[in-house]
Amino acid sequence: MPKLPGISHTQALRALSKLGFRVAREGKHTILSNGQVRLTIPRHNPINPFTMAGIARDAGLTPAQFKELL
Repeated sequence: MPKLPGISHTQALRALSKLGFRVAREGKHTILSNGQVRLTIPRHNPINPFTMAGIARDAGLTPAQFKELL
């Protein structure tokens, strides 16, 4: 089981923006970029915990580090 809760897409965007990710494009999914890494955030409420764990891993964070950003 993932150690991350299911959170809303706005909470995920707020947490990742603290790391320097900015919205590159919006539609059914939101694309974030920091110049090197692109992340795709689904606009579901809540985001599946397994999906959120994968997004945090792609951003270079552990589940504990991501929880601190929330």
